[in-house]
Amino acid sequence: MSYKNGKDILPEEVLKKIQRYFSGGIIYIPSPEKPKEWGTKTGIKEQLRKRNCEIKAKKLQGYSIEELMMEYHLSYDSIKRIVYGN
Repeated sequence: MSYKNGKDILPEEVLKKIQRYFSGGIIYIPSPEKPKEWGTKTGIKEQLRKRNCEIKAKKLQGYSIEELMMEYHLSYDSIKRIVYGN
């Protein structure tokens, strides 16, 4: 996101209309595109999904929650949420 001076990019009549409602501050104009879901751009969402599947599979194989905590560096509650959650 970059900041531009309105008088450099907007037609004068549009600028004057905006100034009637808001003047002298910074205004954010959102993109018309729908924002992407969290983690889709970087791939982290998919990495976490795979990690959570591994954790569930290892729990089914007999790993204890404490062993999973040590291996994945997660808290007891986080492991429980992954294993027993949705």
